Amino acid sequence: MGQRRTRADREAERLVPVSNTLPPRLQAIVDEFAEVDRTERLDLLLEYSRDLPDLPERLQGAELERVHECQTPLFVQTELEGDVVHLFFAAPDEAPTSKGFAGIIHAGLDGCSVDEILATPSDFASGMGLADVVSPLRMRSVGAILARVKRQLMERTAS
Repeated sequence: MGQRRTRADREAERLVPVSNTLPPRLQAIVDEFAEVDRTERLDLLLEYSRDLPDLPERLQGAELERVHECQTPLFVQTELEGDVVHLFFAAPDEAPTSKGFAGIIHAGLDGCSVDEILATPSDFASGMGLADVVSPLRMRSVGAILARVKRQLMERTAS
């Protein structure tokens, strides 16, 4: 007869890295979330929310692409400098979860190459344990934000 797995075993299994193809900074963030206690994950997400840089002045008032899957208004803009990608996000302070997700993507992917970002699995956040502290609807917004970034990059590099 099989042994019943403990909750800790199930949680550890869920936190196994999703992919070995994550850019190093993003992998470090995923690992950071996976290593902290469930109760600390939301605080860590809020830290990334606070660390998200403001839009540069030249993008203030510009038309950025809205990520409609997010419950609150979140906007994204990508720019290329050679093969180096720069990411810009706008989100209200009153939306700390969405802003935190944008902060994670910015911290993990800004400055990466187009190929590194396009190779990033859309479900990378599933290894972070955030599903324990954030609703499934909010968790889907992480993949939606990354999908917008990837689509913009594909459009920019197609020409």
